Amino acid sequence: MLKLYIGNKNYSSWSMRPWVLLKQAGIPFEEVMVRFDSFAAGSHFKQMLAGVNPTGRVPVLVDGDLAVWDTLAIAEYLAERFPDKQLWPAHPAARARARSICAEMHSGFSGLRGACPMNVEALLPEMGRLIWRDKPGVRADVQRIVVMWSELFAAHGGPMLFGNFSIADAYFAPVCMRLKTYALPVPGPVSEYVHRICELPGVKAWIDEALAEKDFLDFEEPYRNGR
Repeated sequence: MLKLYIGNKNYSSWSMRPWVLLKQAGIPFEEVMVRFDSFAAGSHFKQMLAGVNPTGRVPVLVDGDLAVWDTLAIAEYLAERFPDKQLWPAHPAARARARSICAEMHSGFSGLRGACPMNVEALLPEMGRLIWRDKPGVRADVQRIVVMWSELFAAHGGPMLFGNFSIADAYFAPVCMRLKTYALPVPGPVSEYVHRICELPGVKAWIDEALAEKDFLDFEEPYRNGR
């Protein structure tokens, strides 16, 4: 059986992507939770990943003797390993577009990532208003997301970015968490998509388990002093 190493569900946006992809696609896997304690060389987190992933990071997908790390590499591996699941859109042009927006998410949106770290449990609308007022990079990133998603809704008719659920939706699920946590202002169709993503069984399972963790890590919490 596949084995997926992940970090805390409340905080680990990178882990969320392949976990949700596997769950929503109905691909069986064993979860290995590696709790964030610190990212120093001697931390329990780094020791747990030693010999699994040379970068010492999550997520890592293990299939027999093969370890695959980096979310894009994991997504591509799963698409090849399980072609019947149609994890990428079937049409070549749509598939190329889906790969492009996933790569854009993978390497971009630093303003949103930096100012609005994923925190599924928290509700931070007041902080969101301050971030929106003071961080032009966040406003630019959200505007890019609004334009991107709106174009895809118009082209494919929803309910997901490319009609049916795909890697792209799993990839942007953590963005939906950020938009919700910080109550960032987005138009109705984007807000409705966020709601639909949160109601997907795979995403809802992640949210429920994140809420059940009840684990407060101060180095992941720039805006709260406690739960």
